[in-house]
Amino acid sequence: MDHQIYILVVEDELEVMDALVNDLQQFEEFFPVESANSAEEARTVVNEIYEAGNEVGLILCDHVMPGQNGVDFLIDLEKSLEKHSAKKVLVTGQAGLEDTIQAINKAHLDHYIAKPWSKAQLEEVVISQLTNFVMERKYNPMLFMMILDSVRLSEFMRTNHITDH
Repeated sequence: MDHQIYILVVEDELEVMDALVNDLQQFEEFFPVESANSAEEARTVVNEIYEAGNEVGLILCDHVMPGQNGVDFLIDLEKSLEKHSAKKVLVTGQAGLEDTIQAINKAHLDHYIAKPWSKAQLEEVVISQLTNFVMERKYNPMLFMMILDSVRLSEFMRTNHITDH
């Protein structure tokens, strides 16, 4: 593959951001991790990633942040044709029912993780969502067998007649 697939963490509390980034270390070799502490900064990071010829595969986003909240940021991102394929996960303890419904309906939220999370829960969600991303984008599953859901990727290869050549 000639470009990189990034994980973006959007979180305004530095301790929480550090904890998320730390819990994502095992993915870093395959999926570089970038972080932003506001929706505005996240928008800049996303644009820089795409301008460099890369893409964002997964966004882990807090809801309550200064400036634009996480749900509105994800809704805005969904409207961007080239960037809407990223998997979107809301990681928050403060989104109300109405905000969560908006995230699901308008941002096409892929998953919701309540704070505090467990490392195992986060890893499970990241593996699942990035596996979905790789299959939907029809990337060579062999490149990701060591880090993502190898059973699902193998089944995807079998049913789509993909070889590792």
